[in-house]
Amino acid sequence: MKPLDPKLLRFARPARGYVVLVALLGATTATLVVAQALLLAACLAPVVSGGVGLADIEEPLRLLAIVVVLRAVVTTVQERYGHRAAARVVDDQREQVVARAAALGPRWAAGGRGMDTVTLVTRGLGDLEPYLVRYLPQLLLAVTVTPATLIVIAGLDWISAVVAAVTIPLVPIFMILVGQLTRSSSERRLVAMQRLGAQVLDLLAGLPTLRAFGRERGPAARVRELGEAYTRTTMRTLRVAFLSGMVLELLTTLSVALVAVGIGMRLVHGDLGLETGLAVLVLAPEVYLPLRQVGAQFHASVDGIAAAQAAFDVLEEEAPQAGRTLAPDLRSAEIRFESVGVAAPGRSLLAPVALSVRLPPGTVLALTGRSGAGKTTAVLALLGLVPPTTGRITVGGQDLADLDPRTWWDQVAWLPQRTTLPPGTLRDALGVVDGSSDDDPALVAALRSTGLDEVLDTLPEGLDTRVGHGGLGLSVGQRQRVALTAALLSPRQLVVLDEPTAHLDTLSEQHVLRSVEALRADGRTVLVVAHRPSLVAVADQVVVVTSAPLPTGPVPARPAVSPSTEARA
Repeated sequence: MKPLDPKLLRFARPARGYVVLVALLGATTATLVVAQALLLAACLAPVVSGGVGLADIEEPLRLLAIVVVLRAVVTTVQERYGHRAAARVVDDQREQVVARAAALGPRWAAGGRGMDTVTLVTRGLGDLEPYLVRYLPQLLLAVTVTPATLIVIAGLDWISAVVAAVTIPLVPIFMILVGQLTRSSSERRLVAMQRLGAQVLDLLAGLPTLRAFGRERGPAARVRELGEAYTRTTMRTLRVAFLSGMVLELLTTLSVALVAVGIGMRLVHGDLGLETGLAVLVLAPEVYLPLRQVGAQFHASVDGIAAAQAAFDVLEEEAPQAGRTLAPDLRSAEIRFESVGVAAPGRSLLAPVALSVRLPPGTVLALTGRSGAGKTTAVLALLGLVPPTTGRITVGGQDLADLDPRTWWDQVAWLPQRTTLPPGTLRDALGVVDGSSDDDPALVAALRSTGLDEVLDTLPEGLDTRVGHGGLGLSVGQRQRVALTAALLSPRQLVVLDEPTAHLDTLSEQHVLRSVEALRADGRTVLVVAHRPSLVAVADQVVVVTSAPLPTGPVPARPAVSPSTEARA
């Protein structure tokens, strides 16, 4: 990322007004710095040379006090609005990254980017604050205060201006050299943080399974190793920052000393006036100060720069283009898979391959096949989350890719292999309106079909029982019953069940079977991914999903489909 990357202004709208404000404050600061130096020289020179009293310099002294107060006010305003703007920019970037990651779909996230994006959003982008609050203002001061003070020095003493102009380029040269080393160190630190975050998140997600097998302590060594790697990279970055800061301090101190020695020699020989010499001496450090601060604050903000670049990489990813045609009514529209094939990531396979099937309204379709054949991928393609590599999916004769996803998803209920529930009450999870009667016939029938009524009998608060994130507080089978009940109560026509009995016992499985029967009786269309014979037996159609190696030649996007290739039970 550049020191002031145009992408920041393009992707982070709240930063635009803040950059303009900082630029205006920088110009104001440059004016006040020059005024302060001239007024200070005007106050000191008569006292040193002529022995005048305070009454004789009352006017410039009063103006000097006003200038000092104004500089304090400008600094306070910049700090105050800097923190506010930083918070807005970070929130805006997080929202955009999450929205783009959702638009890119699960296939993109499954490619190793999902966990990195979680770490970026929750931790990485927080490092943008030092960049916006400290580094960016100093950068804008460097392009306003430094040229302004140098021009004023040139008008007062051209020799000092030449010395300053010759030594100023040394500061950015050393900054570039040190910055290259710091950037690579910061990038390694961000990668270590992302790996550690992904490992911890994965461990937390699978902790119940690990505890069930007595392996919960196994990943501790790996997490400890990643934590130590993160500590080492952080300390390396801090060490480089300290040493580079010392180099910049030494360089600017020597540069100011050169200017001061020249002024002192000419004052002794009478070639320079005292007031002019004092003004130049006061202005000389102000020439180098913004550049020195840029170098010092660069190391405090380098993590934010790396995080912003990672965010821009996500935001620049091309999301699949969604159609804008309204989805047909699924109560009368037939769904068709026409030779659908999807390339499996990381494998030279089409999984599924050549999947062709008709799904009339009000029927139950079961997809079976060996593990890895692409059953879940076929479901994701039907949901519009994964684009087919070959073939197409049509709804009422219209290509699914051309449909508005919102009008499509509004008609679809999806139950993944592991059901997660939002935090709140069971009433909220079921979509039951607060204050509605618990004796509603539709609600009672749905609870009985899924067996959730038996679960509610064991809970003192019934439907008002609160559950944690993901359904914490309920077993896997109980979460499945809640999700099935919500599907029964929902008006959505298409219900997609991905291995609904995979983690259930025989009793819970019977409730799932009854729920599928109830959905069919209600005229719903059901697509279920199934392995167990009992679930396959309730389907109107059974289709075996297969996979095949990718062809070596070019893959046609939408091959012609013959009705004879359709698989029917």
